Amino acid sequence: MKPEKNFTISRNKRGASIADALEAVSKIREGIPSAFVFEHGSLQVKMYQPSKQDAQKPHTRDEIYLIARGSGWFVNGAERHAFQIGDLLFVPAGVTHRFEEFSGDFCTWVMFYGPEGGEAA
Repeated sequence: MKPEKNFTISRNKRGASIADALEAVSKIREGIPSAFVFEHGSLQVKMYQPSKQDAQKPHTRDEIYLIARGSGWFVNGAERHAFQIGDLLFVPAGVTHRFEEFSGDFCTWVMFYGPEGGEAA
């Protein structure tokens, strides 16, 4: 999988620091709250930092969020629960999800992996 054109690829082939990832987010065009920071095989890693509202749509691949900063509420399908720094959240491909009532410093690593349609359970 190739990253979307509006993403910034990390120069570091072994990973990315949170500082580098947040800098990448700040450099992309307004209205795009995420930046691509790492790729290996089917794995794509982004830093996501929405402002005020999370307007994302369901994705075609399974994804994991690892909360880097902040806290708030996460809607995952029919469930809604609190999240904070260090929490790991899984979203199967195609499931509606969003962050709500999050703090101003909120940002999260996002990892997409596996085939289109998600992996079999």
